[in-house]
Amino acid sequence: MPMSEYAILAFGAILAGNFVLSRFLGICPFLGVSTRLETAMGMSAAVIFVMTLASAVTWVVQTRVLVPLNLGALQTLVFILVIATLVQLVEIALRRLAPPLYRALGIYLPLITTNCSVLGVAVLNVKSGYDFPHSVAFAFSAGVGFALALAIFAGLRERIARANPPRAFRGVAIALVTAGLLSMAFMGFSGMGG
Repeated sequence: MPMSEYAILAFGAILAGNFVLSRFLGICPFLGVSTRLETAMGMSAAVIFVMTLASAVTWVVQTRVLVPLNLGALQTLVFILVIATLVQLVEIALRRLAPPLYRALGIYLPLITTNCSVLGVAVLNVKSGYDFPHSVAFAFSAGVGFALALAIFAGLRERIARANPPRAFRGVAIALVTAGLLSMAFMGFSGMGG
């Protein structure tokens, strides 16, 4: 496969089809852990890891188990179980290896299990008919896109926290306006590419 295919796939997943800012999947952790850049980066690393590994495992399960046994109706259930298992492994690892990050992520770490962007990537891989390398590349790129969106948004929120916006825009209101403007900026990439 030519590298240009992977470059186009990555561009689409990171910028043009960003799962948070263009497809509007994974909004809960996007808004929930974006108040501090450090926490946002920890969540981003966990999402990249889970998204990539979940896509690899779900591709194998789909092609080697569900399709041969004609169990396609169980796809969503099986994919959620795979994602939940991987999230538990990440949670155990963070609790042991990085307790401060584990505490900072709080409830948002188990929410990766129900993060629709992780499930969305796995399902989109199947619907797009990607082979294994393309599935993994797409999932990793989608995770990087999630991380990019979260990092930009967290940096903006840290900066806004030091500002003095009008009373009506303080707190969640300014966060939502900022997210909307950031989304509009990312949607500008959708006209680029082939």
